Amino acid sequence: MLNRKEKTNFESTDSVNRLVEGTKIIGDIISESNIRIDGEVEGNITTSAKVVIGENGCLKGNLTCQEADIEGRIEGKLMVEGLLILRDRSNIQGDIYTNKLHIEEGAIFLGACKMNGAGGHKMSAVSNSDDSENSLY
Repeated sequence: MLNRKEKTNFESTDSVNRLVEGTKIIGDIISESNIRIDGEVEGNITTSAKVVIGENGCLKGNLTCQEADIEGRIEGKLMVEGLLILRDRSNIQGDIYTNKLHIEEGAIFLGACKMNGAGGHKMSAVSNSDDSENSLY
């Protein structure tokens, strides 16, 4: 009997969608996998996994995800179900909704922050519009 390798499951959260430096996307990104942004996105990012915005990464739009690690710039609302990390070189201009927040010395944050420290309970972001896309999960 021949040994066969099983097919790789690309739906794993170990999969990473990458946007490299020098690349710009205009439009929304929706994914179920991890995302790393080292380029520029003008639009909203939505994923049920983790998002990393690298040092040279820039997001002009809203971010909705499970976890986020930010070292670059964001102009928009951040809605993070789990842990949000703002690294020392991050620059955030917008409101934050999260359950856990870690801010390193040197990070810049201009906006409001709403936290639900009840651990494990789902959050909902308050929106000024009737658009259901702005709610967190």
